[in-house]
Amino acid sequence: MSKEFTHLNEDGAPGMVDVSHKKETTRIATASGKVVIPADVLQDLRAIEFNTGKGSIVQTAIIAATMAVKKTYDTIPLCHHIPISSIKVFIDDVADGLDISCRVKSKGITGVEMEALHGVSVAALTIYDMCKAKSHDIKITNIQLDSKTGGKSDYERKA
Repeated sequence: MSKEFTHLNEDGAPGMVDVSHKKETTRIATASGKVVIPADVLQDLRAIEFNTGKGSIVQTAIIAATMAVKKTYDTIPLCHHIPISSIKVFIDDVADGLDISCRVKSKGITGVEMEALHGVSVAALTIYDMCKAKSHDIKITNIQLDSKTGGKSDYERKA
């Protein structure tokens, strides 16, 4: 059984979903992604502890993700402007690049999945921007929702 698209009306026109009838709950979503960096570039970045002339790659990406989460409604046309209670962004140095995780929390009437995904996406783009002078062979991969709680249905990605 296929689910209906919620952002289309009966005529097929796009529109913001009416969430006024929903119950206010604490909603949490976590998303993740990866920036795959060529081995020689990654070695160079590790040697300088991910600090460049533009500043700290990791810290700049965390700030960019935080700003992106708060402005998701300005970027994704049908997203609601919602109160954000907490944003946690983690960037970990792994064998082939940087893993990014973004956890967003809100007490409201609609979920924060898009905010978490937007945070990861902008963190990854920021890392790319700060490293592109070294190589354009950097890849942004595996951006995905990992979990969400607090709405009518919870979700947990299976490994």
